[in-house]
Amino acid sequence: MDKEKKIQLRRVFGYYRGTSFIIINIIGAGIFVAPKGVLKYCSMNVGLALCVWAGCAVLSITTTLCYAEMGINFPCSGSNYYFIKRCFGSLIAFLYLWTSVFRGPGIIAGQALLLAEYGIQPFYPSCSAPKLSKKCLALAMLWIVGILTSRGVKQVTWLQIASTVLKMSILGFISLSGVVLLVKGREENVDRFQNAFDGEFPDASQFIEAVFQGYFAYSGAGCFTLIAGELKTPRKTIPRITFTAVPLVTILYLLVNVSLLTVLTPKEIISSDAVAITWTDRVFPSLAWVIPFAISASLFSNLLINVFESARVTYIAGQQGHLPLLFHTLNSYSSPFVSVLLLVSMGSLAVVLTNLIDLINYFFFLSSFWYILSAIGILKRRFQEPDVPSPYKVSLPIPLIAMAISLCLVLIPLVKSPSWSYVYVLLFVFSGLLVYIPLIHFKLRFVWFEKMTCYLQLLFNVCLPDVSNEQMSEVQTVKKK
Repeated sequence: MDKEKKIQLRRVFGYYRGTSFIIINIIGAGIFVAPKGVLKYCSMNVGLALCVWAGCAVLSITTTLCYAEMGINFPCSGSNYYFIKRCFGSLIAFLYLWTSVFRGPGIIAGQALLLAEYGIQPFYPSCSAPKLSKKCLALAMLWIVGILTSRGVKQVTWLQIASTVLKMSILGFISLSGVVLLVKGREENVDRFQNAFDGEFPDASQFIEAVFQGYFAYSGAGCFTLIAGELKTPRKTIPRITFTAVPLVTILYLLVNVSLLTVLTPKEIISSDAVAITWTDRVFPSLAWVIPFAISASLFSNLLINVFESARVTYIAGQQGHLPLLFHTLNSYSSPFVSVLLLVSMGSLAVVLTNLIDLINYFFFLSSFWYILSAIGILKRRFQEPDVPSPYKVSLPIPLIAMAISLCLVLIPLVKSPSWSYVYVLLFVFSGLLVYIPLIHFKLRFVWFEKMTCYLQLLFNVCLPDVSNEQMSEVQTVKKK
């Protein structure tokens, strides 16, 4: 490496790039797959499905404001992980890390599968594409994304801007077209909205599953906590980007769902493998081959950014001693290459072994636990350290609402409709103790592992990051708090 060049994470995200970053994180795979799941678990009740979308927006805003307090008061990359460690200790923080190490690959695997779905479906116009072809394409896209991410943050920033424009254009086109058809007042277009709440209502467990599917589309709103160390003036930037991005995406999502339901019946949406393709075939048959490729391009950059941000959790965990120090290294492009390699490898395994709907349900059931703990941590800090100066404090009812909603998302499926799948998820969380007790608590070390670390550091050409004066002052501020 160049000895004159400092190897460190760089602050490159201002207001516009930060807003774009949140928008592209929220508008990912979710809006192209969640309408199918929401309608399915709402028993095809159109009115209830739209209410679920609006309710998921409220849940997203409450949790995002809670994350805003974390990111502003602890402006370092992976601040949510650092916050949990500070509030609940090393063990709980490790269990959070343990689930994040697997949750991150699961999420990017779901996005890769959806990218493959839209990328390959135009070549099979009269039938569904083979599963093997989809998985092979998903694996190829995942490894291409890993290579680009390892080239540094500059590769991400210009792609995120282009992708944001492309995604907003696609969803705006779908929304505007549906609104025009609805205003024209054709019977087949407005019939589903005249008696929107007619039909069956789901039971409590099905309703919660619908919320899981809808909330999947809003996930990523709190992503700024993962890159707080790369935001310019995070104390000013985080509130501004939050109140810009989330309301804008909420309005757009509701319009997209109205447009889909204006053109397609609930049964058609549920039975469709790619809803946007089916919608385009019905409204603009001549554009049937354009929209899927445009969506694929936008999903590709979204996958790239999700790999970029997920790698920050393992990067900061290596610094805190919860993962080997090798994960806290950077390559010559100031990218956490080893963390990216771990994510892409585990994501590839998830692509091979699972399907998209299972990934959504399992990982967002798991996320509800950490939303609860984050809200409890905010309340705990508020009452135990009332005199500690804080540049931003979320209104007290907001963490209470976020905690109550997340608690319902956890308890209702377990009580109303217990499933072994959720038991396996809980067992998976606590299986982290088998790693924590010998390696972290008792600090068991292996000589062969230290030798392998040195070898891998030379092989991948990575080193520990330099610490700038700005970062040193932030670390001291965080420790004082």
